[in-house]
Amino acid sequence: MSHTSAESAAERVYAEVKEQILTNEIAGGELISEGEIASKCSVSRTPVREAFLRLETEGWMRLYPKRGALVVPIGDREKRDVVDARRLLEGHAVRSVTSRPAAVAELVARLRDNLDAHRRADATDAAEFSRLDAEFHQLIAAAGDNPLLADFYTTLGERHRRMTIASVHRDAAVATRILTDHLDLLGAIESADADRFEHLLAGHLAGVHDLSGEPA
Repeated sequence: MSHTSAESAAERVYAEVKEQILTNEIAGGELISEGEIASKCSVSRTPVREAFLRLETEGWMRLYPKRGALVVPIGDREKRDVVDARRLLEGHAVRSVTSRPAAVAELVARLRDNLDAHRRADATDAAEFSRLDAEFHQLIAAAGDNPLLADFYTTLGERHRRMTIASVHRDAAVATRILTDHLDLLGAIESADADRFEHLLAGHLAGVHDLSGEPA
């Protein structure tokens, strides 16, 4: 295998395994082996080893020599940290938007389009459902007219997706709650009520991600 083809194989394995982690196809706490993944991806163990090392560096798994790779579960601390960051960034964005009526109208139109797509989506397709959920919130963050904050919010996207999918798998009713909450959040933005948006967002994130002790 050439150097280039070996790199492309490692990249493909990395992308496939990471997507399986994000969509809960490989659940947190599961131990997987190089041989198992090599067989599934029809490659040798070398690109799998390279992919695993990259995933370990990014914090998605921990490697144990001669035993395999443990997929790192979503911990309570990680959930709270991600939720805290999202509340700060989205709240800031909405406070910025509400001072610009034209921006409010544009954001509301984009969020309505997202909600329409979300209602049409199959709630059993967790990957697509979580993508649309992430898109709804990323639209809000991007509307804040601060590219640095919007870019930082985008880096939370993968953890956001994984947390949402885990929540939907935990309780099927979460999917309905997400849609209902999103409609309420849209209403707060449309009425330019940043205080109400922040209150609703806190309850939305705490409820969807099962964070006890958070405001409802």
